[in-house]
Amino acid sequence: MKLKDLDIIVTAPPAPGWGGRYWILVKVTTDTGIVGWGECYAASVGPDAMRAVIGDVFARHMQGENPENIELMFRRAYSAGFTQRPDLTVMGAFSGLEIACWDILGKARGRPVHALIGGRMNDRIRAYTYLYPLPHHDMQAFWTSPEMAAEAALDCVARGYTAVKFDPAGPYTLRGGHMPAMSDISQSVAFCKAIREAVGDRADLLFGTHGQFTTAGAIRLGRAIAPYGPLWYEEPVPPDNAAQMAAVASAVGIPVATGERLTTKAEFAPILRSGAASILQPALGRAGGIWEVKKIAAMAEVYNAQVAPHLYAGPIEWAANLQLAASIPNLLMCETIETPFHDALIKGSIRVEDGFVTPSDAPGLGIEVDEDLARAHPYTGTGLHLEMQEAPCDYVNGNAFEGGAPAPRD
Repeated sequence: MKLKDLDIIVTAPPAPGWGGRYWILVKVTTDTGIVGWGECYAASVGPDAMRAVIGDVFARHMQGENPENIELMFRRAYSAGFTQRPDLTVMGAFSGLEIACWDILGKARGRPVHALIGGRMNDRIRAYTYLYPLPHHDMQAFWTSPEMAAEAALDCVARGYTAVKFDPAGPYTLRGGHMPAMSDISQSVAFCKAIREAVGDRADLLFGTHGQFTTAGAIRLGRAIAPYGPLWYEEPVPPDNAAQMAAVASAVGIPVATGERLTTKAEFAPILRSGAASILQPALGRAGGIWEVKKIAAMAEVYNAQVAPHLYAGPIEWAANLQLAASIPNLLMCETIETPFHDALIKGSIRVEDGFVTPSDAPGLGIEVDEDLARAHPYTGTGLHLEMQEAPCDYVNGNAFEGGAPAPRD
């Protein structure tokens, strides 16, 4: 069996775009006619440029190869151009193609992917979700309203979720680490207080920051929210400085989580060695694929760290996350996004029930992709999957970050 053909579909979820402005899906077909699906999470170049990168990675390193030879193909891509170092865009392209290889291998053997990478360790996978506006909420006001957030958290708990994530401390600026405004600290405390009072001990609070703060600023904010017992403090400083993240971890008393912007074991290893984080959040469509993240999870075991696969993408990456999660002993939980479009794209083949997901025993990734639906929603915009603002922190009027990827306003 050899890898033969590649098709790339860039599909756009309907507004408000939970999961990003677009998802890059790859369809790989073997010379025996088996089809495998993957998803690429790299988002630092536009989808047209990414199509070219994915096509080049496939043609150069994978086409004509046996899909079993994951390690060989990874080393080809990782070493391309005399690099042998992490390259976010190349590894993002490879990651989606690698996921498709595992889908092929599972289908060829009539077995789920987790059966091929160590077997089933977890019969139920704990899920968590972001807090999203309820139908009656004002879409703009929601992101700065502790009361609406608490109401959304109660809705999640009623549906069985035992962990909810929120990130009220904007702005998300390309300027690097900044000192949070006092109003942003106050708003973060108000969110934690309202949500904790609403859910009590029925759910963990997961506090996100997307690497926005200086070390000193992250410590100030972390100490302010610590009394509400968050399970994690996510990426409190930019992800490229493990030593500074470790300083935050040792100062705030909240477990630090990080990893959605990192790729390969080469970038996760310094996080573990330095004690920067005790919870790793690899995105399988970026971090190197299923096999590479299996290695990262094994590294984490040595440091008594847990894994919580990240998801701000489509349901194919979600399916890959769940197959990995089923096989590892140090799983904490998996991020999930429940929207009608996510559900329809994989024809309801993954279900969150009472806050947990049961890993599928169906061959491959365990999903059926609605290819016609994916093609019927092409991406026609010009923005990237996610984007940061150029304006700096507003210390006068406060800051707000609107989640998702909302459609432009008139």
